[in-house]
Amino acid sequence: MPSVERLLRYGVSGAASAVTHVGAGFLLVQGLGMRPVVASSAGFVASVLVSYGLQRAWVFRSPTGHLTAGGRFLAVTAVAFALNAAILGLVAGPYLIVQGIALVAVPIVNYALNSRWTFRVT
Repeated sequence: MPSVERLLRYGVSGAASAVTHVGAGFLLVQGLGMRPVVASSAGFVASVLVSYGLQRAWVFRSPTGHLTAGGRFLAVTAVAFALNAAILGLVAGPYLIVQGIALVAVPIVNYALNSRWTFRVT
């Protein structure tokens, strides 16, 4: 069972990742006139880096090397992306409700995979 402290750190890291994604995208669109899709993509990459760094060093405090943990983290990120798409494609209902379901399911799956595989201490 994860500690409340670790779950709070995980929540903060997720919020920091989301702020990075949206903030970087906004700055690139507004400040540099970049197209929104390109700006959001760059923001997403930045958010993955922030999320990885915070989760490895602060949330899970893992000594797992970057080569191993980084590859695993990218695999988990791909699973999360696919899960989000699957939920949106398979669950019927209004967009905000279905996206809300995904926004609950995806972090739970991410936490489970990252705590038990990506950053697991061997």
